[in-house]
Parts: sequence; structure tokens; C-alpha cells
Amino acid sequence: MKTLSTLMFANSYSELATSLGMSVIPQPLDQPYLVHFNPLVAEKLELDPAVVLDTRFIEIFSGNKILANMSPLAMKYSGHQFGQYNPDLGDGRGLLLGEVITSTGKKWDLHLKGSGKTPYSRMGDGRAVLRSSIREYLASAAMAGLSIPTTHALAIIGSQTSVIRENVETAATLVRVAESHLRFGHFEYLFYTGQHQELQQLADYVIEHHFPELASAPSPYASLFKQICQRTAAMIAAWQAVGFAHGVMNTDNMSILGLTFDYGPFGFIDDYEPSYICNHSDYSGRYAFDQQPAIGLWNLSAFGYALTPLLNKTEIDDGLEHYQHQLQQQYSHNMRQKLGLTIADESDTQLFSELLQLLKQYKVDYTLFFRTLSQVRIDELPHGEHHFNALFQCTLALKTWLACYQQRLQLEPDTRQRLTTMRQHNPKYILRNYLAQQAIEEAEQGNYQLIEQLMTVLAHPFDEHEDVEKLAQLPPHWGKHLEISCSS
Repeated sequence: MKTLSTLMFANSYSELATSLGMSVIPQPLDQPYLVHFNPLVAEKLELDPAVVLDTRFIEIFSGNKILANMSPLAMKYSGHQFGQYNPDLGDGRGLLLGEVITSTGKKWDLHLKGSGKTPYSRMGDGRAVLRSSIREYLASAAMAGLSIPTTHALAIIGSQTSVIRENVETAATLVRVAESHLRFGHFEYLFYTGQHQELQQLADYVIEHHFPELASAPSPYASLFKQICQRTAAMIAAWQAVGFAHGVMNTDNMSILGLTFDYGPFGFIDDYEPSYICNHSDYSGRYAFDQQPAIGLWNLSAFGYALTPLLNKTEIDDGLEHYQHQLQQQYSHNMRQKLGLTIADESDTQLFSELLQLLKQYKVDYTLFFRTLSQVRIDELPHGEHHFNALFQCTLALKTWLACYQQRLQLEPDTRQRLTTMRQHNPKYILRNYLAQQAIEEAEQGNYQLIEQLMTVLAHPFDEHEDVEKLAQLPPHWGKHLEISCSS
């Protein structure tokens, strides 16, 4: 385990084209303090959790000091925002502090979010508020606990620095950790500015650092695009199965490693509504929950177009077809796991569809339905609708579906592990919007107990955690209709 002084840093990204970023010194926060620290993320960095006792920890991650071997850099990229190309993007409130190298040679980006103005801040102040920092901190922990690829967060640092959003709030920094912060938008920036040699250099960098096995492929760049399509498909299939809406799927928020990235107005579905929009700024519903698979394809198409100096049309089309095939295959696999099915059958699509239609029609809580189903034995299914009385106003149609489900289970070679499998793939705990909001409001008063409780259950969302079962209850009516904005 390492201390702050013994962390080994590299700064390979800063050795790329100078147009891809600019060196920036963080702007310090006033009277900084630790809000919360995640030892599970520290473990990824091989960082001793006792590091929080080092007085430099808060100073470094509040922008008041930097380690000698850090090389803070604001990344430059562009991207399509709500379908329109925007050339004026970049790290407007974040800095890549450096790349931590572990004893195994694995590289982790250490990123400070909310560190003040950069050349890409445009009209912004470069700050993050405590509210948005807590939401991303909790969200990244929730996704990691669900085994969905994501960026991570090591700590939140609060302060007395005032910032103005809709109201006066206090600034904070989020210490983000990721295998890479490279986005589709990095490639789009180089393509649209005609820096095609630098674009190839960046593609080579991605292959060297993240996909070294592709270096010897017959067509390394085509294989790279296909691999990114596959990872994106797996990520979005996982989102759809667990009921997660990202909210702002712009291409500058799309990771080249298929990581859930840049948590803004995200939301986990409460009552099942496929057209759920979690971002109140998304007036057209472009990024609604049920649009995410298609938007993934749209974003990959834009990304593929940015790679046309390296790829031909056939290679791009092959990658996009691979995305669609992988997305469907992975989503079907995920749904079968949620229902405890181990083999594929042609009737599965109809079984899934009829269930989702039921959940939509009766406005049933998505997470609690599947968790409840994970408790019902096969022999109970034909008359097991009473288990769902708290979720359905009328269970007559559900009774019919449960009978069909029991019939489908008869095709399984072995159902003895069904309930165990289902409980391993249907979480009891998700980060509901109202819980995040309550944690924020309490934290703004200096109480971090709910953050601590949420971090415990979100790290192990499939376990029972009987002492805090209230966090798994149906949300109150007001908690289902919270509007989340991009303001942070």
C-alpha cells in the first residue's frame, strides 16, 4: 500500500499532441474539508486508506497543493450535444492530475473535478457544487456495485467557497479515478480540425495503453472501432436491464472504454416507464430511457465518421452492425439472468415484452418487482400474485404472466439455483433520486450519515442489509417526480 509520497505517476497523455490539452494549475478552495472517502477506490490505486489522515490529502485534492510528480492538464475535445456539433468543449472545470501506475503496471487516471477555470471554461466558473459532487460520487459507487463499467470517485472535498447557480451554493471537488478519460469527442475534435496525423497518433495511443492485443491485428484501427462498439453495447445493455437512464448521452460523454461517464441528470427508474426522461432540459426526449440503445448507435456513427481518415465505410458499417447484434444479445442475456433462465428460447422475447408491458401498464416499481420475484418459488408461481399486492393495483394480468413464466421454466435443465441466481442479478438497493436528494440536503447541514449508509448498501446492492432496509422501500410519491438539471 502506498502513501501520497510513494504513488508512482506517469503523464503519458500530456506527451501527445499539444493541441489535446493545456497545463493548468488548480484554483484552491477556501477552508476545505473531507466530506467522504471511498476505500474501495483507494484499493484500486494501491493507496493506503490511512492517507486521509495525511494533512496534505485535503490540501492536494482541494487544489491548494499539488504533488511534485503531478502534471495537471485540462483536456481539449469537442462533441455532438443533443445532436449538434459543438467545437468549443473541453475540461472546463476539471483537470487530469496524472496517471497513477500500480505495481501490476495498470494505469489509473487521477482527475480533479471542480478545480476552477481552464481555457475551456467558456463563461463558467470552473467549479462543481457539493450537490452534483455527491450525486456523481454515489452514482459511480452504485454502478460499480452493480458491476456496470464506470468511472470511480475516491473522495469528495467540500469548502466554504461560494458559487452561484440557481441559488448560492458551496463549491466542492470530486476526485475521479478512471482507466481513461478519453471520449469520442477527443477524436471528433482532431477530425473536424483537420489534425488527421494527430488523430492517428491518438488511436495508436489507445491501442498501446488499452488494447495492446489489437496491435498485431490485420486491421488494428478497424478492430479498435469494433472493440469500442462492443464495449458500448455491453454498457448500454446493462443500463437497460437495471433501469438506469444517463440523461446526457452527448458524444463528449461517451467513453472509448465503454465506461459510464460524466454523471449529470441521471436517474434509476422507479415506476417502470420506458419513455422516462431524467433530464428536465431534454425537452424532446432525445435521451429518454428507451432511446438509449438508438443513441448509442447514433454516437458510434458520429465516432466512426471521425475515424474516416483511418477506416473505410465497410469497416465502419461492420462495427455498427456488431454493436446492434451485441446489444441485443447482451440485453437478452441480462434479462434471462434477471428471470433465472440459463438457456435461450425463441419464446423469451415475448416473455420479456409482456412483462415490461405489464409493469408499464400498472406503473410498477421496476427494481422491487424483480427483487420480489426473486423470492417466489416455482411451485408458488401460479398462485403467487399475492406476493406483489404492494406493487400492483390489480394482479389478474400478472397471474396470467406468472403462469407463462412457470411454463417457460419447465424448459430449463435445472432450476435448483434459480432464486440464488436471480438475487445475484436483481439488486435490492439502487440509488433512487429521492435518496440522493436526502443525502445532499443532510450533507449541506454537515451530516454525512446517509452518504455512509448509501455507500455501504450500494457497494453490495444484492445483499439484504436488514439494518437499513428502509433504503430499499418504495419511494414516496414526491420522490418519484424530482427534476434534475445539468447545473453543477
